[in-house]
Amino acid sequence: MGILNVTPDSFHAASRVTGDAAIESGLRMLADGATWLDIGGESTRPGAEPVPVDEEMQRVVGIIAALRKASSDAMLSVDTRRPVVAEAALAAGADLVNDVSGLRDPAMVEVVLAAQCGVCIMHMRGTPSTMQHETQYDDVVREVHAALHATASRLVERGHPSDLICLDPGIGFGKTHEQNLDLLRSGFELSQNGRWSVLWGVSRKSVVGHLTGREDTSERLPGTLGLAAVAFQQGVDLLRVHDVREHHDLLSAMQPFALRG
Repeated sequence: MGILNVTPDSFHAASRVTGDAAIESGLRMLADGATWLDIGGESTRPGAEPVPVDEEMQRVVGIIAALRKASSDAMLSVDTRRPVVAEAALAAGADLVNDVSGLRDPAMVEVVLAAQCGVCIMHMRGTPSTMQHETQYDDVVREVHAALHATASRLVERGHPSDLICLDPGIGFGKTHEQNLDLLRSGFELSQNGRWSVLWGVSRKSVVGHLTGREDTSERLPGTLGLAAVAFQQGVDLLRVHDVREHHDLLSAMQPFALRG
C-alpha cells in the first residue's frame, strides 16, 4: 500500500505531495508494484492537531477522483477519521476506508456498512495530539488484539463481510517503543489464524529510528525494509509504505524462499 500524504506536515517530509504531483506519485507507485494507494489529508503523527473537515475534504477528494479516472482498476484507500470525508471519498472512487481511530465514531460505522466497502480498523487510544500520554497497558498485545477483534466482530454481526476487514495494531500510535516491539513480535496472532487480514504501518517510523539509531526519517529505509521482511515471515497481509519499488523488490526476492506464518 503506497502512501500519498496530501498534507504539508506529515512526519516524513519527502512523502508530502499535492495536486498533480500527488497524482503522478500515485500512478508511479502503481507502476512500481503497489496494490493499494492510501490517500490522506490529515497528519496523524504524534502531537498533530486536527485539520478542519472542509480542508481535509478539499485535499483528498479531488485526488481520489483524478486517480480513479486515470486508473479504473487501481485499489484506492482514504486515510481519514471523519465519516463525511470517508463518504465523499467513497463517492469519488475510493474502495477502502482506513480509519486510524478504529471506527470510534458510530457515524463511520454507518458509512462503512452502507457502502459495504473495505475497511482497515486501527488501534489508537486518544487522539494524535494526546495518544503518547495514553500508553498504560497491563498486556499490550492482549488488550490491542482484543479491542480490534471486538470492533471487527461487531461490524460482521451487523452484516459486513469479514473478508473486507483489515486490522492494524497501530504501531507508534499510543505505544512505547517496547510495546511496539511486542506487537510486532505477535504479528500473525492478530489474524486469529487467518480470520482477519492484517496491515502493518511501520514505514520510516520512530520504531525504526529506535532500532537503528537513525533520527532522520530520510535515513530509515534500510531499517524499514528489515521490518518488512519480518512482516512477510509472520504472514502479515499488507504493508503501508512510502517506498513502493524497494518493498516490491524485497518481497519479490523473498517470495520463493521465505516460510510464512
